[in-house]
Amino acid sequence: QVQLVESGGGLVQAGGSLRLSCAASGRTFSSYAMGWFRQAPGKEREFVAAISWGGGTTYYTDSVKGRFTISRDNSKKTVWLQMNSLKPEDTGVYYCATARHRITTAQALALTRLTEDDYWGQGTQVTVSS
Repeated sequence: QVQLVESGGGLVQAGGSLRLSCAASGRTFSSYAMGWFRQAPGKEREFVAAISWGGGTTYYTDSVKGRFTISRDNSKKTVWLQMNSLKPEDTGVYYCATARHRITTAQALALTRLTEDDYWGQGTQVTVSS
């Protein structure tokens, strides 16, 4: 079983920054790609960013490219999402996630439709005011 615990959400004005953290436990963290997803009110959950097992490659949805950065430290079993130049449309609950089966690359994780059978954190709220 894998446990993912997010932190770092909050309320910020447009143009501001936040850094989300996701602490993992329960299996070999360094063997799996990790991702961030978000769900806005009334919308489906969507992919935001992913990072390969070793941290060498990343993948982003177009709307956050150049503003968000995903990173990881395998020795700390932690993945981060640095969010700069935040916009009101970035508002939502942000989830850390990884696949139940072994996915190692960022692109593969981004293109895989994760389900409730995969591993998700409890989510952290990000609210960007205009």
